[in-house]
Amino acid sequence: MRILILGGDGFCGWPSALHLSAHGHQVTIVDSLVRRRIDDELGVQSLTPITPLSERVQAWREVTGNEIGVVELDLAHDYDALTELLAAENPDAIVHFAEQRAAPYSMKSPALKRYTVDNNLNATHNLLAAVVQVGVDAHVVHLGTMGVYGYESVPVDLPEGYLTVSYPDRDGRPHTRDILYPTQPGSVYHLTKSLDQLLFQFYARNDGVRITDLHQGIVWGTQTDETVLDPRLINRFDYDGDFGTVLNRFLVQAAVGYPLTVHGTGGQTRAFINIRDTVRCIRLAAESGADLGSRVRVMNQVTETHRVSDLAHLVADTVGAPVAAVPNPRAEADENQLSARNDHLLGLGLEPTRLATGLLKESVEIAQKYADRVDVSRIPCTSYWNRDRRSVAAEQSR
Repeated sequence: MRILILGGDGFCGWPSALHLSAHGHQVTIVDSLVRRRIDDELGVQSLTPITPLSERVQAWREVTGNEIGVVELDLAHDYDALTELLAAENPDAIVHFAEQRAAPYSMKSPALKRYTVDNNLNATHNLLAAVVQVGVDAHVVHLGTMGVYGYESVPVDLPEGYLTVSYPDRDGRPHTRDILYPTQPGSVYHLTKSLDQLLFQFYARNDGVRITDLHQGIVWGTQTDETVLDPRLINRFDYDGDFGTVLNRFLVQAAVGYPLTVHGTGGQTRAFINIRDTVRCIRLAAESGADLGSRVRVMNQVTETHRVSDLAHLVADTVGAPVAAVPNPRAEADENQLSARNDHLLGLGLEPTRLATGLLKESVEIAQKYADRVDVSRIPCTSYWNRDRRSVAAEQSR
């Protein structure tokens, strides 16, 4: 298959591009390289030293003999260039990672809230409009988030995207239909992913675009079978309060002797997936889109759920690190229960990687190896969801 990876230089995009290439697909990365510029903006670097994209693809060619194309393009604003690319490449599948991916970053300031909305919604809509305009029969695979469901404690296994509802018409006759599961986005980032769903629903129904929307959990781990082949292929490892996912942040904190920062009670339950399973899920989704129709296929891309406090103590027991409670910057309940179905991906053959494996140790070793690159001043999350959360943090820090 000819596959475009939009946002292919990022945390999930890069290892996905390698994994698809390793499985015989013709891969082209499309990226504006904005994530690297955000590192400069924030004054923080990936824990792992990542090489320029040109060196990455050269290393992949040297190690495997496989070619990966690279196109620098801003999906949100270079619409004409996007249509020209689609016409030239005529891809069979398009994997869409090209969105600002961090909830804390999206809540950092009014300017970054606006940037997140502008970038994410324009990127998604430009892609869908261009696919229709050019007339390519491409399967669009989008990386969404479990966060569209919210984090309430209703005792139900979250379905894969849809909720069956029944209601009477004006004559009292009952009707049943599937609707998108009601969204409860917890940040501007999650809001954009919720709005993406409506764009997908419209273009699938109106224009017959084949779409798979992957509601992914929090990713942990760094390396995959492909990125370990050469040091130049190593994936990025974010640990800062804006982009670092919770488990990866804990691992870095433990490596440098910094107390593991549990927000609030730590009673929040989150959905997780290892990066190795992320790339497998992307491939399974991309390879199985031939028969999709006018209904968007939604898959919950998760393998397990954990309470944040339990994760902290697991890492603390593994590494021997202290745990510290800090004010929660997010406007969310102190505790919730979360469980989700993942029947689609299991049915496609996914064999989940569980947290209690040697891969946790591998991640600890990576964190310890590059501990000298950590800027501890960047570890705390300083993006507060609203004035009340900021005030609480200020009071407790006195």
